[in-house]
Amino acid sequence: MVSNELQAALDAAEAAAAVIRAHYGRGIGVRTKPDTSPVTEADVLAEKTIRGILSTRFPAFGFYGEETGQHDMDAEAVWIVDPIDGTKCFVREIPFFSTQIALWRDGRPVLGVSSAPVYGELAWAEERSGAFLNGRPIRVSEISELSQATVSTGNTKTIARSQAWHGLGQLVDRAYSTRGYGDFVHYHLLARGALEVVIESDLSIYDFAALTVIIREAGGTVTDLQGQALRLDTKSVLASNGPMHAEVCEMLSGAHS
Repeated sequence: MVSNELQAALDAAEAAAAVIRAHYGRGIGVRTKPDTSPVTEADVLAEKTIRGILSTRFPAFGFYGEETGQHDMDAEAVWIVDPIDGTKCFVREIPFFSTQIALWRDGRPVLGVSSAPVYGELAWAEERSGAFLNGRPIRVSEISELSQATVSTGNTKTIARSQAWHGLGQLVDRAYSTRGYGDFVHYHLLARGALEVVIESDLSIYDFAALTVIIREAGGTVTDLQGQALRLDTKSVLASNGPMHAEVCEMLSGAHS
């Protein structure tokens, strides 16, 4: 039994998926935003669709969308939305993009929906209710040694310019395997027990708020790269299955050699 809030998020994700499928592979125009990231008509229409559904059902809630910005951020709860996370993939017809919808309350995300309509995965979670992928319960792995762990990285530009770069090199050397799945893909894999560590920088809260709830409800741990709790202005993510989280955080901080 899902809450009314989670049902609204699922319905909004489904409606956005219809918009996205209608535009995918159609060679639609792309413009560049001031931050140099791409945006398409599909991004804007999908966000308007999501906002229409969520605002109708919960008019007292705030809304923070990648395309339409922040509205009523002092409300009791705020929807955090990225209509197409991975627009570069969407434009190049690579199916590694998703719709991210989270609800932020009391300083943290409390529910999340991650919908990848072309890839064919829908994950969701709500605090104290478990995590699900395509309707089935999921759980992180129990691997506790780096020598047996798979590590995946996403955006790493800021890491490359920091002291964490050396630590990331040590981590790559010690891990069983390393990959760069990126976007929603490696978070879904982590939540269902297919890898153990995800590292990313250069993000915004709407990129990972929903995924944070899914990973935590699947038994994992999510912080920023310094091991701090996530905030609305957090720009990096360290997500793991749990047992190695502190060790990886130390390596990235340069405290572990």
